[in-house]
Amino acid sequence: MRQKLKTIIWESETTGGRAFDFAVMTLIIISVLSFTFETLPNLSEPTKQAFRLIEVVTVVAFTVEYFARIWTAEQPRRYIFGFWGFIDFLAVAPFWLAFGFDLRAVRMLRLFRLLRLLKLFRYVLAFERLKNAFWSIRDELVVFGTIATVLMYFSAVGIYYFENETQPEAFSSIPQSLWWSVVTLTTVGYGDVYPVTTGGRFFTFIVLLIGIGVIAIPTGLIATALTQLRRQGGNQRNSRFPD
Repeated sequence: MRQKLKTIIWESETTGGRAFDFAVMTLIIISVLSFTFETLPNLSEPTKQAFRLIEVVTVVAFTVEYFARIWTAEQPRRYIFGFWGFIDFLAVAPFWLAFGFDLRAVRMLRLFRLLRLLKLFRYVLAFERLKNAFWSIRDELVVFGTIATVLMYFSAVGIYYFENETQPEAFSSIPQSLWWSVVTLTTVGYGDVYPVTTGGRFFTFIVLLIGIGVIAIPTGLIATALTQLRRQGGNQRNSRFPD
């Protein structure tokens, strides 16, 4: 029985595996749609009860799926503490944690229900390639992330000294200037905080040029890694057994 269930859960090439995948994806979509529509105002009581029933049914189904994966996994501990095991746990944990607690105290945990969307990625081959691409360039991303953080801090310090005297409210401290630094380095440019001095504007021009590289470099790294994976046959279906 365990071997048969293992084939259905972890192997998508079989008829039972495809049916299981489709059932789980359908439940995820239903759960997320229910989560969305239950926030509509002026819902009738029967409608609210229907949404609550959908939540109970989907959570019970996901909970059964979670323990079934633990039971059938070749290495249960690696699944439990792995990425997908963590996502599967967080998808159901808020519901069960709500019992015995003041619901107002755990209201924020309801946001974890959105993590059920991530469960869909388990069945998308492109996500597997993307995950492998990030893993293959993890060292470069760590180095680049460190450099970007340092640049962000230095740009916050620079704009603070340029603009603090002229705009003491907008740039009252280096921590507050970090918001401008993040927005500028990522080239978002909300326009809520901007320099007015000549030195500040010139400094902003330099930061914007650096910001182009902040966006372009990791994009290039990921694109290169994805290309290499495709050349290595990454477009073939990977085993769905946990790593």
